Amino acid sequence: MTNFTSISEFVLLEFSDTRELQILHFIIFLVIYVIALTGNVIIIMVIVLNHHLHTPMYFFLMNLAVQDLGTVSVTVPKAMANSLQNTRLVSYSGCVAQVFFFVLFEAADHAILTIMAHDRYVAICNPLQYETIMHRGACFQMAAGAWIACNLYATLHTTSTFSITFCSNKINQFFCEIPQMLPLSCSDLYLIEVGVLLFSCMLVGGCFVFIVITYVQIFATLLRMPSVQGRKKALSTCIPHLTVVSLFVFTAVFAYLRPPANSSSDINMIFAVMYAILPPLLNPFIYSMRNKDLKTALTKLTDFRHFPKTFSAKF
Repeated sequence: MTNFTSISEFVLLEFSDTRELQILHFIIFLVIYVIALTGNVIIIMVIVLNHHLHTPMYFFLMNLAVQDLGTVSVTVPKAMANSLQNTRLVSYSGCVAQVFFFVLFEAADHAILTIMAHDRYVAICNPLQYETIMHRGACFQMAAGAWIACNLYATLHTTSTFSITFCSNKINQFFCEIPQMLPLSCSDLYLIEVGVLLFSCMLVGGCFVFIVITYVQIFATLLRMPSVQGRKKALSTCIPHLTVVSLFVFTAVFAYLRPPANSSSDINMIFAVMYAILPPLLNPFIYSMRNKDLKTALTKLTDFRHFPKTFSAKF
């Protein structure tokens, strides 16, 4: 292979080389992006503007919505622009930015979902100590610690990936994805990033095990609750989180644990869409459909008579 020691741009995988289908892909991605953007922005606005939702659970839900906004904004706008302009190119700096921010927001997803599991555990298993453990300072510290750690984690991945000498600039994906970039290496430096990816798998597995153990304890506590109404109320706060975690695990398993024999370009693209776009699109609906507090707050937000009072609410 030709040695590209000074690559200035990468060539991404296109959805189609037919102009009509490119326009169709642009329209589909535009609709998806607008829905995901609107849903997550509404979640953030409702939580910020309604003081009744200024609790740890909704504070972390707001962080999850910010993460979803970031994830979908990293990949979809560039894919739309390429389809509209009939191009497959992304600049070297643009590819670096995509890798960094995609890893950042995906890592933040793991971290926030894990913290939310801990929040539900304390609320259900130790309700008398909830305000002491999950006070405002602790919540801000956990969220800030998660975002700082994820920034360092994304920096590590990006640095190790782009320290590689690439022998090709053709990425077999519609955005700059690390697993699809490693085969482009013409040196053994890619083994560094492979090691980082293996370490990442251990961290993700640890988070998943923590969530599973947490919910085993939560369900054990729910079974001991004498009040059926209290059990249903506690369970209703867990179902959206469990659904989001299940969606994340489901898409990740299909994306990364499928047999190598099925790793064609089309399959890679389909699964990338599933894990990079589907969760940010569906998460706002998952949380809003089963949450009466969010529905009530959203109704007040859209009601002009309540807006001045709602807008004046502060943390």
